Amino acid sequence: MQIHGKGNKLRLCPLWPHTASELSSLIGGKVPVEHVFLNRCGRPITRFGIYAMVRRYAQKVSTKMPGLATKRVSPHSLRHTAGTHLLRAGVDINTIRAWLGHVSINTTNIYAETDLEMKAEALARCELKENKRKRRWAQDAGLMTFLRSL
Repeated sequence: MQIHGKGNKLRLCPLWPHTASELSSLIGGKVPVEHVFLNRCGRPITRFGIYAMVRRYAQKVSTKMPGLATKRVSPHSLRHTAGTHLLRAGVDINTIRAWLGHVSINTTNIYAETDLEMKAEALARCELKENKRKRRWAQDAGLMTFLRSL
């Protein structure tokens, strides 16, 4: 799907089949220049309208997820979360950069730097296990004699 982003840049946005199906029913019969998402007055929804909608639903969900009540949820935080989830899923950082429309890879690297959960997981993978293997070769008297003779 092509969308107009910040700075009126045209971007390609991959969609899950279910999402594409839902959008097809909304788009069906519309002229390509017609807006798909409208506010309650029938006008194109603005970025402020999207922000208000995200805040409203975040507040609604916070009754089931109390930790969310103290968070500052915005469309940008959803975008950041999507980038982090893509990174955790093993998607290449350059692919994420292109998907999010970042010009510089340094902007996208913020996702890698801020993900403490991934850092903890990487650290756990490198942790030395306490079960040291016994060095059976050290018990071999012939081998030890040979090594000492070198």
